[in-house]
Amino acid sequence: MYTDRNLTCGDCGATFVFTTGEQEFYATKGFSSDPRRCPDCRRARKNDRDGGGYGRGGGGGAREMHEVVCDGCGQTTQVPFRPRGDRPVYCSDCFRSHQTTQVPFRPRGDRPVYCSDCFRSQSPGRR
Repeated sequence: MYTDRNLTCGDCGATFVFTTGEQEFYATKGFSSDPRRCPDCRRARKNDRDGGGYGRGGGGGAREMHEVVCDGCGQTTQVPFRPRGDRPVYCSDCFRSHQTTQVPFRPRGDRPVYCSDCFRSQSPGRR
């Protein structure tokens, strides 16, 4: 159904092969047009776009910070997102204390679940 095709990169002008495997991948993703950049130019553009590091973001620019009052302790802090008002916003310290803890069992609704620090302080004979 597909055959390897030679395409010309729109950035550097180099000829590159659009393989049958790449064409099948594009089709499964619903992409209707051929790639315009060769693999090297795509990689360079991706590195420029996300800072070249691992993971998301990077971008190189300074983040826009928003001043808020922490819903946990009431102190003024800055966060890297615009609060919507439908969820609480915490400073770094309160955020860490409100993070969920993973437990090696399925919690039941009739008993409380404690993080390891709270469990130690709540357990009789361990105080």
